[in-house]
Amino acid sequence: MDLTGSCSGDRDPLHLPPRVPLPPFFTRQTNLTTHHAQLTKWASFVLAYCCHYRIFKLSLSGLSPTTTTTSTATSQTTQATTSSAEVSSGAEELFYNRKLNKRLSHADAREVINFLRKDGRAEYVTGSGSTSSEGSDLVWVYWRTPEEWAALIEAWVDETGQRGTVLTLYELTQGDATVGTEFHGLDPEILQKALGTLVKRAKAQIFGSEDSQGVKFF
Repeated sequence: MDLTGSCSGDRDPLHLPPRVPLPPFFTRQTNLTTHHAQLTKWASFVLAYCCHYRIFKLSLSGLSPTTTTTSTATSQTTQATTSSAEVSSGAEELFYNRKLNKRLSHADAREVINFLRKDGRAEYVTGSGSTSSEGSDLVWVYWRTPEEWAALIEAWVDETGQRGTVLTLYELTQGDATVGTEFHGLDPEILQKALGTLVKRAKAQIFGSEDSQGVKFF
């Protein structure tokens, strides 16, 4: 399964969000080939959605145990109080088609996440940001993998002549110098994972205390 390219990196506010899957995708398909196509469609949608709204960590805790059809009244109330600018990191909106009033069940959503995990595009989160294969309700969604973020950071380091320079982690993701880059505003834990791949390749060194860490690129 190749889900690369699901994220274009387009941060233009006029760029429309991905379309929610159609009715058949909310009902678990029994045919294995069709079910695989269903999971592939959902996986690509999850990555595109999280990329569009820059969601790094997703919570499944608000999902219903079973596939549901929301009442019209509830749907109208929710729609009146939720705008595209107020998208949270919860999965309620992600796995919900407002027009159809249908939601993906918790079990089916978890199956989509597990499908993403097989391709290295998701990881379950446990305490202190660590990952586990056991399956909590908190998930890292890698619309860009740590390795891909590392490549973007390394390219910027080369382009701006930062090799041999010490930068704080805050400067990397919040500083004026990185405004306009894809990794500006990157989740701190994802940044640590990305830099960790560079450290393993002897391309960077991280030092300092947890709340004031710096990094030097080689």
